[in-house]
Amino acid sequence: MLKSLVLRGLLVSITSLLVACSGSDMSDLDAFMAEKLARPGGVIQPIPTFKAYEAFAYSATTLRSPFDRPVQVREVTQLSARSAVQPDNERSKEFLEQFTLDSLQMVGRLERGGQSWTLVKDPEGGIHRVQAGNYLGRDHGKVVNMDGTFVAVVEIVSDGTPEGWVERPRTIELGGQ
Repeated sequence: MLKSLVLRGLLVSITSLLVACSGSDMSDLDAFMAEKLARPGGVIQPIPTFKAYEAFAYSATTLRSPFDRPVQVREVTQLSARSAVQPDNERSKEFLEQFTLDSLQMVGRLERGGQSWTLVKDPEGGIHRVQAGNYLGRDHGKVVNMDGTFVAVVEIVSDGTPEGWVERPRTIELGGQ
């Protein structure tokens, strides 16, 4: 019984849909099309030209890895490792040696009584005075020169051999740049 009621309801709804679509009054559609056809045609912009893709050939695959030391540097390093370059582990560490050199910023210069200091800011926000001869950075960096715009530091770093050390010059510029 329920099945026949559902079937009759479905038949009535399909019939009403077909009757609604059977009207042939399309005057509104004809008027719209006539209006569009009466307008002058527009100019279509040309398709933009594209540059041909140039394939990039990575040619550095046959070169030395940037993480390997060049042969000449190894030889020079071995010679300099035997020299007197090595960190002084007997001296007491200064406060700024607990920070990396890249994290320190030069923020100014101070002169008083004929003596000059460079002001260095640590990553924690503290400002410290340094002079030539002071140490800073984790790699045994020693201040060797100061100017109004930079601090020159020479670090003593391992050359990769068990007992070899080399000097590496670095600078800290005003404003941390």
